[in-house]
Order: sequence, then structure tokens, then C-alpha cells
Amino acid sequence: MRVLVVEDEHMLADAIAEWLREETHAVDVALDGEAALERIAVNDYDVIVLDRDLPLVHGDDVCRELVESDSTARVLMLTAAAQIDDRVTGLSLGADDYLTKPFAFAELAARVHALGRRARPATPPVLRRAGITLDPARREVYRDGRYVPLSKKEFAVLAELMRADGAVVSSEALLEKAWDENADPFTGVVRLTILKLRRKLGDPPVVETVPGVGYRIG
Repeated sequence: MRVLVVEDEHMLADAIAEWLREETHAVDVALDGEAALERIAVNDYDVIVLDRDLPLVHGDDVCRELVESDSTARVLMLTAAAQIDDRVTGLSLGADDYLTKPFAFAELAARVHALGRRARPATPPVLRRAGITLDPARREVYRDGRYVPLSKKEFAVLAELMRADGAVVSSEALLEKAWDENADPFTGVVRLTILKLRRKLGDPPVVETVPGVGYRIG
């Protein structure tokens, strides 16, 4: 999934981003509300981890902008305010979930994963197609019962193809969801990842190339 972390404490923002990247998500970071709105305007995020007390543009206002723009991104609001009234206010602004500081990174990652499933058309917890079983929660992949070890990017690309349920996914869409904003769109990174993925999944090939369009799992 593509995730935006909006947090003005640099070390905490980097720590959250690193933890989520370990979960195979593509993560961008914004350190204030204004930078967050700029990224939201140009990128399609599945989940936004949003600190409430932000400089330049308050987190509440960022959340309002998302609601007014009809964004499909799900919002996990972070705050040091733990009172019930604070949580009710945050949720009433349009946040989908609310987590108080301090928090456990494992819990945050689990909440992000749950929100990501709701950001798209509903998908089952475990994905199955063409003899492939992909478990996002455990980050495990099997082909006809055989365990397939994948890198983070290979897993992320395969997950996008599996979620498409046979539909073609363009290289641009894979780059958008599996890499962060620092990825160079003119590199062959998607094609290279697909090649490695095919090799690891083995024969017969299941990842098809649709010339000039993208990739799909038949």
C-alpha cells in the first residue's frame, strides 16, 4: 500500500516510516500540514497516518480537506490527547481511526493494514489466484503449497496484482503503490521486479505481460 506519514517530530516520523516499510508498504513523509496537503494533491494514498498537532496547517484542517475532497484515503489520527472528548472530536472530523501517543509500532502497523483493506473494494484477508496464496498479515506467499521467499518490493507488486483479481495493472499503478515518491518513473524497476517475481514463482508462468498496457495474473 501507499502510505503518507504526517508527523512533525522528525525521529518519530522516520521511525514510523521505517517500521511500515518493513511491512512492505511504500511510505512518504511530511513534517507539517502544508507539505501533507501538497503530497495528497499529487499522490494516491491508501492510508494517511496523521498527527493532529501540526505546524503550518493543523492536522484537523488536513483531515477536513481530505473529507471535502472526497478522498478515498483512510486516516489514522495520532495525538497525545487521550481524553474521550479528544477522540470523539478527531473521529467527528472524518478520521477513520484514532491512536494515542505513546503507542506500540506493531499496533500502529496492524491498524494501518486494517484501514488499507477498507480503502479499496473489499478483499479477503488471504488472497488466492492461479495456485498462488498470499497472506498480507503474515507476509507469506505459497505457489501450489510451496513457500516462495520474496523481497519487500516483490511481495508488494505481487499483492497489487493479486488484488486486481485478473485485471491488468499498469506499470505506473505498480510504481504508485509499491514505491515511494523518490522512485524514478523512468527507470525499469517495475520490469526488473516482475522478472525476479516470475523467476521465484516458477513454471508455468502466471504473471502475464499485456504489451503496452501492463501486467496481470491470469
